[in-house]
Amino acid sequence: MEITEVKVFPVNEERLKAYVTITIDNCFVVRDLKIINGNNGLFVAMPSKKRKDGQFKDIAHPLNNETRELIENRIFEQYESELKKMGQTLEQMTIAKSNPTNYDQSDDGQ
Repeated sequence: MEITEVKVFPVNEERLKAYVTITIDNCFVVRDLKIINGNNGLFVAMPSKKRKDGQFKDIAHPLNNETRELIENRIFEQYESELKKMGQTLEQMTIAKSNPTNYDQSDDGQ
């Protein structure tokens, strides 16, 4: 199996960092993967659907760790490339998360 295309769509949210679409072997597309900033760093969440009981169930997911690592590595490579285009790196994103800037909401600049 080969991941032949990865499209990353960065977003500016606290936990959600990007939406991702992958193409497998130039013939199968999986949309709505997400790059999430979790408690232990970034991870890739598979597309999921909310069930009637309120729990989320993956719609598509790898069946083994080797395939999961293959998918995650390609996604993180492309995510890093997108960040570089925007003038950032994964390291800078991690530093920014651990040292948030504190803006005084009452200061209107006057």
